[in-house]
Amino acid sequence: MLVLGAAALYGQGQTSSQQAQEQPKIEPLKTSITVSEKIDAEVPGVVSALDQTDIESRPGLDLDDRLRDVPGFSLFRRASSLVAHPTTQGISLRGLASSGTSRTLVLLDGLPMNDPFGGWVYWTRFNPDLLERIEISHEPSTSIFGDRAMGGVISVFTPTPEGRHFSGALEAGNAGVVDLHGGYEDLFGPVGISVFTRAFTTSGYYTVPSSIRGPVDDKAGVDFVVGDLRLDYLGSKQRLSLQTNILAEQRDNGTPLQHNSTSLGTIGLHYSREQLSLDVYHSRGEFRSGFSSLNATRTTERPTFTQEVPSEDTGAAGLWRHSSTPWNLVLGGDVHRASGVDRDTLFPAGERVGGGHLWQHGLFAQTDVGLGRRARLFAGLRHDFTGQGNTFLSPSAGLAVNAGPFRWRSSVFRSFRAPTLNELYRTFAVGNTVTQANANLRQETLTGGETGLDWQRHSVVVRSSLFWNSINDLVSNVTLSSAAGRIVRQRQNQGSATSRGAEVEVEKAFRRFRASAAYLFVDAHLDTSRLRLPEVAKHQGSAQVLYESHGTLASLGIRSYSLQFDDDLNTFLLPGFATVQMMVRQRLTRGFSLNLAVENLLDRTYLTALTSRPADPTLGPGLWPTIGAPRLWRAGVRWESSH
Repeated sequence: MLVLGAAALYGQGQTSSQQAQEQPKIEPLKTSITVSEKIDAEVPGVVSALDQTDIESRPGLDLDDRLRDVPGFSLFRRASSLVAHPTTQGISLRGLASSGTSRTLVLLDGLPMNDPFGGWVYWTRFNPDLLERIEISHEPSTSIFGDRAMGGVISVFTPTPEGRHFSGALEAGNAGVVDLHGGYEDLFGPVGISVFTRAFTTSGYYTVPSSIRGPVDDKAGVDFVVGDLRLDYLGSKQRLSLQTNILAEQRDNGTPLQHNSTSLGTIGLHYSREQLSLDVYHSRGEFRSGFSSLNATRTTERPTFTQEVPSEDTGAAGLWRHSSTPWNLVLGGDVHRASGVDRDTLFPAGERVGGGHLWQHGLFAQTDVGLGRRARLFAGLRHDFTGQGNTFLSPSAGLAVNAGPFRWRSSVFRSFRAPTLNELYRTFAVGNTVTQANANLRQETLTGGETGLDWQRHSVVVRSSLFWNSINDLVSNVTLSSAAGRIVRQRQNQGSATSRGAEVEVEKAFRRFRASAAYLFVDAHLDTSRLRLPEVAKHQGSAQVLYESHGTLASLGIRSYSLQFDDDLNTFLLPGFATVQMMVRQRLTRGFSLNLAVENLLDRTYLTALTSRPADPTLGPGLWPTIGAPRLWRAGVRWESSH
């Protein structure tokens, strides 16, 4: 805010012509969400848009760490995907957490990236430095998307080939990080080809504090390889695209027996002609994980069970758009079938098997109508078959009014989420806490509303929102028993919960600098007990200053989070914390640049989780903390060439 204030005072001493030359304009606020290819839908809610510079100016190794500046974005736990177990990497926006399952749909060029079995997201599938833009809808203010978008949508886009282009980068840093990626794009008449690949390895870091670390503790980290292939036919009136994304990763989770690996691939075909869009896709993968228990002094470890979870998902979607000055209309439908089996090998002997499939389909209509020159009315309706013998109706409505630099918007909506196969059939363990599956879960339903005011003029943007969400039959990890240091939980429909709060974003551009700040307040609690929802911080904020000029890109930012709870009973408290990060990219010669990025610049120690310690007559009851990433730095060279 001091930066913004200084910029405002400086501007008062300049002439209007000088200001016009020295103060760049900020891109207009985005008021639509891209549904498929070039078909988008106007929405009466908040849509955050990150361009290539916004993405590259954030220093995170993976995309999840670069999105933490977006208000309300959070994973189930605070840990980075660099060391987090994949099943904890589900996304929630605006305090809709309480379990590791994602309540936000993630799309890569229109292909769903949520895991078909559990709904979580493998962030290693995305190469942040090769993305063109990201769009984030913070709430289900449109009826176009299905149950996986109960809390919103994150759409990620790669560039469309425009000519021959090569790129490559090699970075290395502490924690044994080596990151190598490259890409090739070209056009052969109307046919385009894009190939991207990335290989990453790290020795990782300790997620257990040194004060309690024992002989069995090891570093946590990940090695992975990911590749994308895209073929495009770019006709004058129609387009056909074939895209694949393949991931293979291996993770060490902090002890010799706790590790997991994943192989996962998605292939999709997209066809568009004028206002018609058709998509079909298939995903298939297998997740493998090992679990163990430790004694109280962390000197011995014994295996408890291993898991193998093969799964697949097949789906299709079609939509048609009518576009005109007075009104727009989008009609469509979608269908997908997810299936998977959880096979557990128990130690010392035994087996546990569970699984099934979910078949879902829906029809939707979304329209917006101009009311005079300044106002626009929105309405939508979606009908879904949920796969559990139930149907669900999701209406939405809204109004937006423009008055000079101001835009007032308001919306109401209803959405739902069917339980994932993971929640229905898979048991898992974290330390000495076991969470059981529940095949009798009911779907979650959400009713909500939002109102906000946006203001934009030349080089300044201010966006503010008030929101309210009520969730019925919330699926959460409910504590059943806690004795002798062993906690047993089960996924259950926990009743109703309310998430309400306020969101503010400010952005100011001046000369070659751009400063931004964001703040989110959210009060998320169960309606009956008034207990707070786990993994939701009441206060979340970020600020960044970016400099870009003559081949130099540099940023300095801070993120802060207030305290939150790590369990449904609000007994495991995780204190608040703040971290500072920075990055610098300097172009040396044409096509070559040097990069330096530092996360957690001040080497702040913060907690990401708490687990129960086994009972011990000498130590007594207690908790084991898990800590986040230390200071991580990396440096390297990047090369790009176009012909």
